[in-house]
Amino acid sequence: MTKAPSLAFLCIQSLKLQLLQSDNPIPDLYELPSELLDAVIAHLPALALQNFQTNMPFNCLDDYESGDDCLINGRKRSRNDPLGSSWKMLFKLRWPDFVDRVESPADWQQLYWEKHLQNCVDEAAEVALRPTFSGRIRSINVSDNILRYICHEEHMSCQKCVCKELSFHFQTFGPYLRCLRLLNVLCVTETSELLMTSKLQSLVLRWIRSEKHVEPLCKLLIQTRDTLTSLEFIHCKLSSSSISAICASLHEKGIHTTGMQRFCIKTSSIEIDPLAAPSAFVSFLMSVRTLHSLHFCDSNLDRHIARMVFSTLLDSSSNLSSLDLSENNISGWLSTFSCRSVVGSLSSGKFLQSLCKLNLRGNELDRYDAENLAHALLHMPGLESLDLSGNPIEDSGIRSLISYFTKNLDSRLADLDLENCELSCCGVIEFLDTLSMLEKPIKFLSVADNALGSEVAEAIVNSITVSIESLNISGVGLGPLGFLALGRKLEKGLKKLLSINISKNRGGLETARFMSKLIPLAPKLISIDASYNLMPPEALLMLCESLRTAKCDLKRLDMTGNSCISHEADHSSLHREFQHNGEPIFVLPSSSVSHVPYDDDP
Repeated sequence: MTKAPSLAFLCIQSLKLQLLQSDNPIPDLYELPSELLDAVIAHLPALALQNFQTNMPFNCLDDYESGDDCLINGRKRSRNDPLGSSWKMLFKLRWPDFVDRVESPADWQQLYWEKHLQNCVDEAAEVALRPTFSGRIRSINVSDNILRYICHEEHMSCQKCVCKELSFHFQTFGPYLRCLRLLNVLCVTETSELLMTSKLQSLVLRWIRSEKHVEPLCKLLIQTRDTLTSLEFIHCKLSSSSISAICASLHEKGIHTTGMQRFCIKTSSIEIDPLAAPSAFVSFLMSVRTLHSLHFCDSNLDRHIARMVFSTLLDSSSNLSSLDLSENNISGWLSTFSCRSVVGSLSSGKFLQSLCKLNLRGNELDRYDAENLAHALLHMPGLESLDLSGNPIEDSGIRSLISYFTKNLDSRLADLDLENCELSCCGVIEFLDTLSMLEKPIKFLSVADNALGSEVAEAIVNSITVSIESLNISGVGLGPLGFLALGRKLEKGLKKLLSINISKNRGGLETARFMSKLIPLAPKLISIDASYNLMPPEALLMLCESLRTAKCDLKRLDMTGNSCISHEADHSSLHREFQHNGEPIFVLPSSSVSHVPYDDDP
């Protein structure tokens, strides 16, 4: 016989329906004793909880208060926050995989409705993309799959349910919306109307490829430009006129009110005539003083547009802190920067003082570009991170960088990526020797995927002994001889080393011998990637013994792709013995992974 529900349960169910069906709940509800009221709150679906919270009398605010950032009523949270706990529980129930990604302290109510609206928008886009769709965006029905999280099932089937149309969700929860992703099909005038109550800070747009989408988008940008700080275009095709209209919408000429901090176009195509660049685009680059991050990653830039962008930023002494021009063929973009031209431009006082990060990955830059870059770097005295990976600059190019460092021993550059730059052992050794002379040495360095061979071992040991905190020497061809040389040279304590990547070097047992000597000498070492090094079975025993005796803080040791790991063996005891904060230190391949070793031969 089924057990009869309790009186308390029936009362809570009744209150749920009342809160869902009316945005003016009965006042007596708030007069309940706190323990009963807490029980009610803990069982309310999202919409009922929202109605409960919105209509809470002011005399109840001592125990129950709303959002951290005063979204609706300007109230702050109390220490005892059953409402906040309920919103977190509802968020976790609906999106369990996202809870750990949220930084504390968090306003769970705001995060809940923001993610809810994004789900509604994504679903509406699917409906609007159907060939048979001819209605209004605002009238699209939200599916039961979404409604079941915010309503009660009985309420969803009730005629009084007002939350079925998309318009209700934006009218009710729009003030909580801060970040939004929009597909091209929703770039219509109607969307601006739906977002009238929101205060967007971040907007991501996908597949904008037609002028018909740009005009409604511009209306939305004008509507939100007082609050919008980040704008991103992905998989878009933007003509010169489109870019002009977008930039004009973000920045009204002569009025410096925009707070835009991040402007990004990636995996897209932009069509700008460098000889007749849109004035609104140039004005945007020159006049928006709040702009900190500018990205044109894989956006079909050529050298002329890249030169125009850089020159405009330099001429205006931009406050930019991050510039990303990666994955574009821009070889020759700095051809105007020669030794003679730099002397003149330096005397003119043109600098990018705030630029900290420059990403030039995969730009087809050669040794001549590296030489021009070395001169251009003089205009970036605050640069801390430079990514040149995937550019065939060769040894001549790295020697240009050496020339820059020898003339600027006080350089702030701390993070340098030279992966896959067609460097040789001689060039890298010369470069590492130069780094040891800097007043502020490089902390993070990658020379991965360059054919360096075993001869580079001594220079590597010297660099990690002196200053480097993170080193990537994956796939440089060390082999057993290289690891043997590394181990022999390794004598001093490595007090600064935090992580090292020695993967794909075919070092065999010598790889394990090197690590066994490295681990006790590096007390701050937290990560080693030793994957795909053809280590035999005895390597694992050697490393286990080293970890047992060493006093280290190692969190991760990647051993995937090595023959020392048996896919059939039970590694549970290994994971139990070697842990850091409850997490296994060893990263081992699963049984489903192929036993075939890594092959780096072309």
